[in-house]
Amino acid sequence: MAADTPIDMSLWQGRTDPEPDSDRWHQRIEPLANNAVPGCALLGFESDAGVARNQGRTGAAEGPNALRRALAPLAWHRTAPVYDAGNVRCVDDGLEAAQKTLADRLTSLLTAGHLPIVLGGGHEVAYASWLGLAQSFMPNTAPPRIGIINLDAHFDLRDPAHIRSSGTPFAQIADKCQEWDWSFRYACLGVSRAANTRALFTRAAALGTLVREDREIDALRLDSIVRDMQRFIAKCDHLYLTIDLDVLPAAEAPGVSAPAARGVSLALIEPLIEAVRDSGKLRLADLAELNPSLDIDSRTARAAARLVHLLTLDN
Repeated sequence: MAADTPIDMSLWQGRTDPEPDSDRWHQRIEPLANNAVPGCALLGFESDAGVARNQGRTGAAEGPNALRRALAPLAWHRTAPVYDAGNVRCVDDGLEAAQKTLADRLTSLLTAGHLPIVLGGGHEVAYASWLGLAQSFMPNTAPPRIGIINLDAHFDLRDPAHIRSSGTPFAQIADKCQEWDWSFRYACLGVSRAANTRALFTRAAALGTLVREDREIDALRLDSIVRDMQRFIAKCDHLYLTIDLDVLPAAEAPGVSAPAARGVSLALIEPLIEAVRDSGKLRLADLAELNPSLDIDSRTARAAARLVHLLTLDN
């Protein structure tokens, strides 16, 4: 079961500076209205049913509103509008219904010309996000070349035949692509070898996944990895970017279900995101696994807010 929750603009609060041209997000974001001028639309996914099924630490259902609070005081550097589109809430274990509701909402936003950014929620959001993007291309006769770029410590390619969870979304997408005779184009950057079994590495290789492990992403090799990603992007017409916050080190992102012992620092993640943003092909993005109940001094929420801020820079 799923439910839409009302847009709560009271979450958007912060300081107001007296100087000209000193706006912050809380002063500029607007509630989404029908026929709104195309812009960036923030849509929350209040769910951690997939995390619970995956035997993880629950609490990510509170992530969307925590991320809004962290975004509210950030400085405004956009020219195009940003809208709050409210939340889709997963009721109890009604994950599949919530995913379908979110997908349909995203399809509507995409059709209206918006760039949706989904605020999670567990990483089960990824299947819903991709489905919403896929639906926006139907009933085109030519299969779209959608590239998935996942910044994550985990492949999330576990077999969904037993149970669908936060650990299975990209396997579900691969299965759906096979069913529809679409190409499956997947890049997973920041993977931890310690956190993924040999079976998962084998499955990733069989699916032709572009893989870069956390230990490979350092300052000396960053330019080379950006070029690898750009070659991947060149073979795609549309991009879906998904960021699991557990790709960051635990010191930067303690408020996730599975904190990373190593991770990839924010300073190294940002150039990867910029390459996607500046490609001209980004259609949809989401951030997953923010768990406020496990956060320390709002570090994870602040890191997530910075990434949304980076994604939405247009000047």
